[in-house]
Amino acid sequence: MNVRYRVDLEEGERAQLEALVAGGSRSVRRVKRAQVLLAASRGQTDEAIAATVQVGTSTVYRTKRRFVEESLEAALSEAPRPGGKRKLTGSEEALLIATVCSTPPQGRARWTLALLADAVVALTPHTRISRHTIGRRLAENDLKPWQQKMWCVPKVDAEYVARMEDVLDLYTQRPAPGTAVICVDESPRQLISEVRPARPVAPGHPARQDYEYRRNGTANVFLALDAHRPWRAAKVTVRRAAVDSAEWMRDLVDGPYAEYERIQVVLDNLSTHTPAAFYEAFAPAEARRVLRKLEFHYVPKHASWLNMVEIELGVLASQCLARRIPDFVTLTREVDAWIVLRNAARVAVKWMFGIEQARTKLGRAYPSHGDAARDVAA
Repeated sequence: MNVRYRVDLEEGERAQLEALVAGGSRSVRRVKRAQVLLAASRGQTDEAIAATVQVGTSTVYRTKRRFVEESLEAALSEAPRPGGKRKLTGSEEALLIATVCSTPPQGRARWTLALLADAVVALTPHTRISRHTIGRRLAENDLKPWQQKMWCVPKVDAEYVARMEDVLDLYTQRPAPGTAVICVDESPRQLISEVRPARPVAPGHPARQDYEYRRNGTANVFLALDAHRPWRAAKVTVRRAAVDSAEWMRDLVDGPYAEYERIQVVLDNLSTHTPAAFYEAFAPAEARRVLRKLEFHYVPKHASWLNMVEIELGVLASQCLARRIPDFVTLTREVDAWIVLRNAARVAVKWMFGIEQARTKLGRAYPSHGDAARDVAA
C-alpha cells in the first residue's frame, strides 16, 4: 500500500462522526469506520488505528481511501460485495424445492441436507454439491424438511361446547360486584448454570455463552391472571404437586382477593386442580373455608388456548425466562421483578373471542340439533 490517504475533516464532518460514535442504535461497522476516520484525522498510523478500533489494517486503508476519493457517506457505508457465482441455476433450485416437498427415500423418515445433495447430483450435471449450498438455498426459501409439527385434534362434542361457552361467558361479561375472574396455570422450569464463568466481551460484539452447562434441578412457576383487570401474580415453588397448588390458591384467597366474596377460577383439567387437593393440603375446616370462596370453571380437554393465562405464560417465557437461570433464588427474584414491572405498566389481555364468534366460526363442529328441532316442530 504505497498510497497514503490523509483524512482532513471539516467541522461539520467531525461533529457528525463524533455524534455517530457517541451512541444510538447504529451499525457496529458504521461506528467503527467513524472511529477510523476520527483517529486518522488526529494523525495516528494505520497500525495504531487498527489495534485501537479492533479492525484490520486493510479496513483502515479502504475507509480512508473511500473518504478521500468518494465522500464521507461512502466511507461510512458498506461497499457492495459481488460474492461468488451461485452453484445452482434457477431451474436446479426449482428441482431442489420440488425434491424437498416430495416423500423422502424408502427407509428414511425425512430429508436431510446430505440426502438432498445426493439427489441434486443424481438429477443434474453436477458431480458434487456441498451440504452448505443446499442449506443456504433452503434457508432462502424458508424450507425446513427436518421439522415436524404435532397437534391434538379435540373431540368437539356437547361437553366441549358447554365448557367453552362457560369460559367465554366469564371473559366477555363483567362479573357481579364482589366477584373476580382469574385464570391460573403453571409452567415447569429447568434450572441451568454455567460450568465456566463467561469471558468479558468487547463493546459492540455479541455476548458469549459457553456450550457447556450444568442442570441444577427443576422448579415450577404458578401464574394467575385477572381476566378483567391489568393484574397478575406468580409464585415459584420447588414442585407443582396438588398440595403446592392448593397452598398457592389459598395465598390468593387470603391475600389480593381477600375482599372478594366469590372467585371464579378458569383452569385446565390437571389432576392437581381439584377440590380434593385442598383436603390433601389442609385440615377439613380450613379446606372448606377456602373452597367456599372458589368456583372452578374448567376449559375443555385439549383446549388450552381458552385459558387466558396461557398468553401471559408465553410473554413471561419470552421476556424473562428465555435464558439460563441457575437456581431457585434467582428464578424467584427474576419472576417477582417481571411481575412488578408488568403490573406497573398495567398490561391487560384484550380478549376478542366470544360466544357469538365461536358459534359462527365453529358452527360446523357444534353437535347437531336435528332431533331437537324435530321435537320442537312436532
